[in-house]
Amino acid sequence: MTRASAMKPITLALLVVAAGAASPTLARQDPQPVRLAVERFLRGETQALPGEASFTVRDIDAQNSLPPCPAALEAFLPAGARAWGRTAVGVRCRAQPGWSIFVPVQVRVEADYLVAARPLAAGTLIGPDDLGTRRGDLAEMPANALTDPSQAIGRQAQGGFAAGRPLRADQLRAPNAILQGQTVKVFARGPGFDVSTEGRALNPAAAGQVTQVRTAGGRTLSGLARADGAVEIRF
Repeated sequence: MTRASAMKPITLALLVVAAGAASPTLARQDPQPVRLAVERFLRGETQALPGEASFTVRDIDAQNSLPPCPAALEAFLPAGARAWGRTAVGVRCRAQPGWSIFVPVQVRVEADYLVAARPLAAGTLIGPDDLGTRRGDLAEMPANALTDPSQAIGRQAQGGFAAGRPLRADQLRAPNAILQGQTVKVFARGPGFDVSTEGRALNPAAAGQVTQVRTAGGRTLSGLARADGAVEIRF
């Protein structure tokens, strides 16, 4: 083997190394600023939540294909989303060429929620002794779970409740201010007139709901039930 042929593999190896050294390393977005932007955003979004809010943020891949953002990153929630339970927070870079990604997060809200302190029959008018509390993650509960006794006291159970069952807003209703067949006072008011009469309610209604009344003369009128058991018609 000649000296020239022996040096040929060495020369080729050096060329490969030199070519690799000359190739620029692809710059990538550092995951840390992305995490900080999401955490800062979630701290603001969870301040007004009831109970004790906490969250976890999943880091983006360190080998991501995003170019480094030279501007401040902007975090946001997708349309229709909220900082609650398992969701995602968007992060965008407005500097050219610009990019946006969604970062998975989980928001937990530890708080007391209301439960039935004892079995409650349908139609029960809820009082303080009917309520108990338990503590848990509200994000794992139905969205309309009740947390404050004032949200339940004085309302009526639409169905039965087993002891310990969480109370939801859609399972309670305002008690009827007017019962079917009840004799009610009807007030009709409009520009330049204010008259009253009596009639018989054709359907039950809570305050603020529409009820129909048949007068002694046989007319059927529609109006809003009042908390005092009267019906008001406005023209």
